[in-house]
Amino acid sequence: MFGTSGIRGTVGDEVTADLALAVGRAVASEGYDSVVLGRDVRESGTMLVDAVAAGLRECGADVIEVGVESTPTVARSIAHLDADAGIVVTASHNPETDNGLKLWTPSGKAFGPEQRNAIERRIRDSDYELGAWDELGTRRRYEDAAAFHADAIAGAVDIEGSPTAVVDVGNGTGGITASVLEDLGCSVETLNGQPDGSFPGRPSEPNADTLETLATVVEHTDADLGIGHDGDADRMMAVDETGTFVPKDALLAVFAREAAGEGDRVAAPVDTSLAVDDALTAVGASLTRTRVGDVYVAERATEADVSFGGEPSGAWIWPDETLCPDGPLAACKLVAFVASRGPLSELAGEIERYPIRRTSIEVADKTAVMNAVRERVTASYDNVDTLDGVRVETDDGWFLIRASGTEPLVRITAEARAAAAAERVFDEASSLVEDES
Repeated sequence: MFGTSGIRGTVGDEVTADLALAVGRAVASEGYDSVVLGRDVRESGTMLVDAVAAGLRECGADVIEVGVESTPTVARSIAHLDADAGIVVTASHNPETDNGLKLWTPSGKAFGPEQRNAIERRIRDSDYELGAWDELGTRRRYEDAAAFHADAIAGAVDIEGSPTAVVDVGNGTGGITASVLEDLGCSVETLNGQPDGSFPGRPSEPNADTLETLATVVEHTDADLGIGHDGDADRMMAVDETGTFVPKDALLAVFAREAAGEGDRVAAPVDTSLAVDDALTAVGASLTRTRVGDVYVAERATEADVSFGGEPSGAWIWPDETLCPDGPLAACKLVAFVASRGPLSELAGEIERYPIRRTSIEVADKTAVMNAVRERVTASYDNVDTLDGVRVETDDGWFLIRASGTEPLVRITAEARAAAAAERVFDEASSLVEDES
C-alpha cells in the first residue's frame, strides 16, 4: 500500500474515498489524537480530505484543517499546532489522474516503515477503535499555516541585494516561494501561478523537459535564475542565468557543499553521483548513503553530524529547519547563494560531471532475480552495500542494481570518472542481471 513516498495511485482505482476513510480511521486508532490535514490543488482532494477527516473523527481524533497548502507548509504546521501527526492529500509530482496520502510526524519527517506498517495492518484487518456518538473528534480550520511557513523561511535566509528570479509554480501550491522572495527584496516573475489540479501549464514533475518554458524566459531576460516546483512544492529544481537546467546531482552538490564543513556528513541515497562525494571531500566533509526515499534521508539527517540531506529528485532537507523536504526553503536558499557567491552557472560549473549509464531490464520475477544477483555479487566483490538493492564499488567506478518498487523491472545505474570505465562497469552490471533473468 505504501511506497517510499506514501500512498499514490489513480483516483477511482487505487485511491478512493473508502481508502481515505480507512487511513483516517487507522491513524486515529494508532493513538494520534490531533492531526493536521491539508491537500494540494487536485480537485479530487476535496473528496479525499472529507473522507480522511471523517475517519479520523470517527475514531476520536481532532482534525486541524489548513486547506490547500504545500506539503512542507502542512508538515511544519504539526509541531507549531502541537499536533501528533499530519496528513497531506497529494500525489506530489504524479500526473493529474492521480492522488494520494502522505503521513507526517511533528519533526517534519514522513512516517517511517514501522509506523506505515502499523497503519497498513489496521486497514488490512479493519482493526479500528470506533468511538461512540459522544466520543467523536472535532474539526476546525487554521488559516495561518502559510504565514507561519513564510516567516520560518524568512528567518532562515538572508538575501543580499535584489536578485531577480523566475518561479514556475507548475499550477501547484508553490506560490509561497514567490511571496517570500518578494518579501526578502527580490524581483520575482511567476509562471503557471494559477492553482489548477489538471496542470495545464506543464506536467507536474520539474525536470529538464518540463521546465523548457522557464529556461526560455530566464535565457531571454535579465533573471539571475529560475525555480521550478512540483504540484505540492516538496521538490525544487533550478535553471541558471543562461537558461540551462542545472543537473540534479550538481544541484545536490551545490547545496551539500554550502551546508557542510570540516567533519560534517551529508545524507543522500545510494544512487547519488560520485560528483557529490568529490565536492564534499574538497571541503573536508563526506557523504553517507541511504535507501532511496526522502524518509530515509530524513532519518539519517537526525544524526548529530549530518548537516544536510538531499535526493537528486529535488528533495532537499536542512535538519536544523525541518526534516520535511521544503521546496520553498530550498528555492530561497539557492537565491541567497547566487546573490552572495555569484552566478548559478559558475556554482554548478564547479561540480564535476562524470559519465553515468542507466537502464531497466524487464524480468518475470524481480525478487528472485535480485536474490540471485545479491548472492553472486557478495561472493565476487569486496566492496558491496546491500542497504537498498546491491551497490558495488570497483576500481573503475560503481554500479547499483535495484528492483523497481512498482514495476516488473530491475534498474541498473553505473558511473565512473571516465567514459570507458563507465561502460565497463555498466556492462558488468548488466551481465549480472541478464544472466539471472
